[in-house]
Amino acid sequence: MACVTLLSDFGLQDASVASCKGILMQHIPKIEIVDISHEVTPYHLQQASYLLNAAYKNFEKGSFHIVLCNLYSQANPKLLLCSKNGHYFIAPDNGILSLAFNGIYDDVWDCYHLNNDENIRDWMAKTGEIIQSIQGGMNPAQSEYKPCQMSNTLTHWTAQLVGNTVECHVIHIDRYENVVVNITKEQFESFRQGRNFAINFVRETITEISNSYANVRKGEMLCRFNSAGYLEIAINQDRAATLLGLKLNKEQHLIYNSIKIVFR
Repeated sequence: MACVTLLSDFGLQDASVASCKGILMQHIPKIEIVDISHEVTPYHLQQASYLLNAAYKNFEKGSFHIVLCNLYSQANPKLLLCSKNGHYFIAPDNGILSLAFNGIYDDVWDCYHLNNDENIRDWMAKTGEIIQSIQGGMNPAQSEYKPCQMSNTLTHWTAQLVGNTVECHVIHIDRYENVVVNITKEQFESFRQGRNFAINFVRETITEISNSYANVRKGEMLCRFNSAGYLEIAINQDRAATLLGLKLNKEQHLIYNSIKIVFR
């Protein structure tokens, strides 16, 4: 059954998430609302895009995915409605959708601009109206919404091959402190072209892709492609992020952690 998902950087310390759900339920009372996460690191679009991409494919087509991360990145935030693979995405025009989909999606519509005298309540009310209308049979392509292009692509946050080296950034650290970096299996194999590879750390070098954590002994390092298809650095039954000193990449920091993959 199609549902609505919520992804935000609001946290759970106050009533923000509950308030958003309450507004949505006034417009769409009969559809289930599922939380992806509300613990996205504030303003970290790359982490949010990773979580969105990892989660949405597991829901039935026709579902709606609402993203509330870094909402006020623009003076008058623009609300986008995007369709991809039979799913609908409702998000601010701040680059998160282009990051999540690597710039590949079906259609995008400009639905609403938040004015200075409006707030998140108005944003959520408009979101509820959009979902209600589509559920009622409205075709966005034949509606008052204007087709548009995403104005923020943030392509500089993607892994790039320079010579024989790919520099990757940390985009997520899970509860077990496994470290996810911004390169997918498809990208990795495209860069690799059948060659050997090495990921070098101070005390150890990884040269093989593991299928599971059990492929190495307890306390040993490994890399694997996780269920979302992204490269993950881990230590079997230990905390890779802490032991390797790795943190989320933040664009505004002059010094940040990166992981280099060398092909040879």
